[in-house]
Amino acid sequence: MTRALVLRHHHEDHSGLIGEAFESRGYEIDLRIMNEDSATPSLEGYDVFVILGSKSAVYDKEVEQAWFGREIELIADAERRDIPVFGICFGAQALCLYHGGIVERSNEPEIGWYHVDARNDSGIATGPWFEFHFDHCLLPESAQLWATSPRAVQAFCVGRNVGVQFHPEIDHLQLTDWFASGIEEARDFGVDVDALIEQTKLETPAARERAVDLVDLFLAHIKN
Repeated sequence: MTRALVLRHHHEDHSGLIGEAFESRGYEIDLRIMNEDSATPSLEGYDVFVILGSKSAVYDKEVEQAWFGREIELIADAERRDIPVFGICFGAQALCLYHGGIVERSNEPEIGWYHVDARNDSGIATGPWFEFHFDHCLLPESAQLWATSPRAVQAFCVGRNVGVQFHPEIDHLQLTDWFASGIEEARDFGVDVDALIEQTKLETPAARERAVDLVDLFLAHIKN
């Protein structure tokens, strides 16, 4: 069986719809945590490396010293082993940074369901996709833009690696767990938390199908 290492940064994070999509394509999911208290997992025996989101910023030097530096080393190890990386939100920003791009604070953060515009015949669905980010990527020259929005780069590839700024793993259960662990940033942004959970519950069935399509797009890309 093919195996995917899914790296999370908070205990309330799940692989969600993306994990389901990989499992539907024959992958065994191994969900591991990376933070200041964890050991660095090994990529030995894995075929795909998935990096989920984080409340932290990739440019935070304290975070880099505590654990993110080890995560960058994992991305480098994946490159040495020719293991493709699928990065989500923070994971996409980590890929951008590793390959020489820039990640910085956004003047227009996004929380909620947004449509995106596909670029370069990437095949990315317009969505809506769930967004929850306060930073954005300035891509390196080696990256190809796959999708954008008026506020941020939304998807890109670098070699066999793919990053998406949005959260294709999100269903209403994951969002409920996120808000249970802290909702201050969302409320500061003016989000009606209960309404967003209800909207997400309605969006989940279609989002599940889009997650499968996105995983298929990633798997087709890494075969090229």
